[in-house]
Amino acid sequence: MRRPSPMDYAVKETSPILGGGRVVGGRVLRGNRPATSSSYDLVEPMQYLFVRVVKARDLPTMDMTGSLDPYVVVKVGNFKGSTNHFEKNQNPEWNKVFAFAKDNQQSTTLEVVVKDKDRIVDDVVGTVKFDLYDVPRRVPPDSPLAPEWYRIENKNGEKKGELMLAVWLGTQADEAFQDAWHSDAVSPDGSTTSNYAQIRSKVYHSPRLWYLRVKVIEAQDLVPSDKSKVLDAYVKVQIGNQILKTRPVQSRVMNPQWNQELMFVASEPFEEPLILQVEDRIGPNKDETIGNVIIPISTIEKRADDRPIRGKWFHLEKSMSSAMEEQGKKKEKDKFFSRIHVIVFLDGGYHVLDESTYYSSDLRPTTRQLWKKPVGVLELGILNADVLPTKTREGRGTSDTYCVAKYGHKWVRTRTIVDNLNPKYNEQYTWEVYDTATVLTLGVFDNAQLHNSSNGNKDSKIGKVRIRISTLETGRIYTHSYPLLSVQNSGLKKNGEVHLAIRFSSTSTINMMALYFKPHLPKMHYTKPLNIMDQERLRHQAVNIVAARLARAEPPLRREVVEYMSDSDSHLWSMRRSKANFNRLKEVFSGLNRVASWLGEIATWKNPFTTVLVHILYLMLVCFPELILPTTFLYMFVIGMWKWRFRPRFPPHMDTKISCTDMINPDELDEELDTFPTTKSSDIVRWRYDRLRSLAGRVQSVVGQIATQGERVHALLNWRDPRATSIFMVFCLVSAIVLYVTPPQMMIILAGFYSMRHPKLRGKTPAPPISFFRRLPALTDCML
Repeated sequence: MRRPSPMDYAVKETSPILGGGRVVGGRVLRGNRPATSSSYDLVEPMQYLFVRVVKARDLPTMDMTGSLDPYVVVKVGNFKGSTNHFEKNQNPEWNKVFAFAKDNQQSTTLEVVVKDKDRIVDDVVGTVKFDLYDVPRRVPPDSPLAPEWYRIENKNGEKKGELMLAVWLGTQADEAFQDAWHSDAVSPDGSTTSNYAQIRSKVYHSPRLWYLRVKVIEAQDLVPSDKSKVLDAYVKVQIGNQILKTRPVQSRVMNPQWNQELMFVASEPFEEPLILQVEDRIGPNKDETIGNVIIPISTIEKRADDRPIRGKWFHLEKSMSSAMEEQGKKKEKDKFFSRIHVIVFLDGGYHVLDESTYYSSDLRPTTRQLWKKPVGVLELGILNADVLPTKTREGRGTSDTYCVAKYGHKWVRTRTIVDNLNPKYNEQYTWEVYDTATVLTLGVFDNAQLHNSSNGNKDSKIGKVRIRISTLETGRIYTHSYPLLSVQNSGLKKNGEVHLAIRFSSTSTINMMALYFKPHLPKMHYTKPLNIMDQERLRHQAVNIVAARLARAEPPLRREVVEYMSDSDSHLWSMRRSKANFNRLKEVFSGLNRVASWLGEIATWKNPFTTVLVHILYLMLVCFPELILPTTFLYMFVIGMWKWRFRPRFPPHMDTKISCTDMINPDELDEELDTFPTTKSSDIVRWRYDRLRSLAGRVQSVVGQIATQGERVHALLNWRDPRATSIFMVFCLVSAIVLYVTPPQMMIILAGFYSMRHPKLRGKTPAPPISFFRRLPALTDCML
């Protein structure tokens, strides 16, 4: 078996023929090829035969009872689609469109058959036939083709009513394409899946998310069941599946105070109310509900800045049913109420994070009044894919693949290509771009819901592509084939490739450049920042809300798809990711290490000629200090211009070397792919825990060493070592006097020449300043 090479995991540039012409080097060479449509110029034109079955009239009766249950079958070769049937209706109306791909047209004749639904054998009412050579061609944006009435004839040539049809040739740019029945969603044997709704393409929109702040201040006149017991009360706040509790407060009076703020995620439309329950701990694992409050979220005040919100008093009801009554229906005879004081509002000045902060596709705040104008348009053409088999059907490997792309609030899902390892999608989508520091994410999945949607199987994840908008040149068309990679127990696996065409067009270059000098997140993230723990908890809740809402669409976007696209498990422990991040950190400081190494070579006279030149340059910069900054910036400019020749030509993609997928052992992979909480045996978990303790011990030692050096710096002046501080104080006084009477250039020259002195003038032991610093005390001796 051939060992994978790095080129197998690389992005490859292609030159496909798209609707606008052939793309070469990011430019479109039209030649004599006309564009299919200005809105579909990033995909390859696909020819389709469209058949719109509108309605029928004057159909004959077929059964002995004089009834007719008509439906229509549209057939081209071995591929056929059918409408639903109507019971006892001689003038049915279907208004359904069928699309037969040109690659699937195995015949030159189109047959439209009207049948009568029976329990055993369906009877044929009549047929209408078309010669495909005579079918007219429609090119968008032409007006839709008007349907016509056609006579239905049986085998004997007798007229059996009329059928209204429209038949034309078109492409995927036709407006009827999205809602049509597709022949490429049918198996090669002509059989249609039992759940056709799972196949159609669809555009989804994420719900509008808000941060909901609830500050529980105090309660008054609480009445527990046991009045002789000290009140140990807390407040449980719930919205949907999100439940948080305040800390318990013990109070001998019936007016406890909490002054604690809780945060939740709410989504529009606000279907679930905010529920507050005041509970009293009367024993171990035994709580008693003192009162309830139900607040409809649609009635809660919204804010877009950090202005203060006034609190409100709410009456506490004993039962949940009475709390659900409207205020106008409260019993007037009840004069005594327990009350709770809370501040509750919807905070719209934040961006609710529903995906990993490193791969955010949207950074706008919730409140629309704070949105800025878009700075560009992102266009994505999903061309085709080459995937490996994900399942077995009839003894052979196959896949039923579809693609999902997410950017901002808009999710798109292509149609599912059934039983095909080389699917051709050729679907194009468009997004408005509000910030270039955002990421487009596209995932390829295998549909597991087609033939048996009741078994609860999850859609398989084939691979994912992430593209940062800021890395794309304006106006260039990127046509590349991206590898679909996944980490499995056996190691890194390439599951195929997906072919994409991407173009970013700027609507305002000035506004786009001005974004680089504006805050990355909305203002509220800086005026009142959220802590890291709250951010991760709220992000998890936001992903759950988005997944639940998109799962209610038709066809549903399943939870495993949303979680995979949102990187919901990016916070989990992974030995591989830890190594990768450590290597990234080393690479970041590698430049400083190279500079330090070069300076070390200069100081040790490894190359005497270079060292002499550095002495001359050093003298010039010291004698003319006004040249230091201009020389530094000019040097960086020259380096930047030199590296322009080596700028990236392809959009960045998953790097297997950076990800450390080539140097990981099977046990670490098994640990990374384990569920949370773990399902492994206690022996394996114990061994992994011991390994984690060993690794954490080394990290602990490094952190301790860094802290030690900082504490030694503090020890210079904090008199922990009186003698060392006295020596340093004398040194500072003498240095102040010497520096006052000596020109600064002379001191700098002496210091530089001393550090670059010849090796013959150097001793073997550390310099006195280093020895003095190492003797300074740290706080390590105060630790247990």
